[in-house]
Amino acid sequence: MMIDERLIYEVLSVVNEIPAGKIATYGQIARLIGRANNARMVGKILSIAQHYGDYPCHRVVNHAGQTAPGWQEQPDILRQEGVLFRKNGCVNLRLCQWKI
Repeated sequence: MMIDERLIYEVLSVVNEIPAGKIATYGQIARLIGRANNARMVGKILSIAQHYGDYPCHRVVNHAGQTAPGWQEQPDILRQEGVLFRKNGCVNLRLCQWKI
């Protein structure tokens, strides 16, 4: 999938605004850039974000609060920032979701 570079920077710009200790979802970011149906595209962009600079991609989870599969360090990084997790291992979105 080829993604327009302007769109990549639009997503990364939003991600860069997420404050420490807060979480956004892929869908939330998609809505913020005016592409409500493109949460998967946001995930794809975040998977290549390291090629574009240093962004706090660890602050983005899925709609249920699940962290990225295969990224073992993500929950620890979030905990260090004060993000709270539920007993099931998902981020507590009710308490930690970024409100804008």
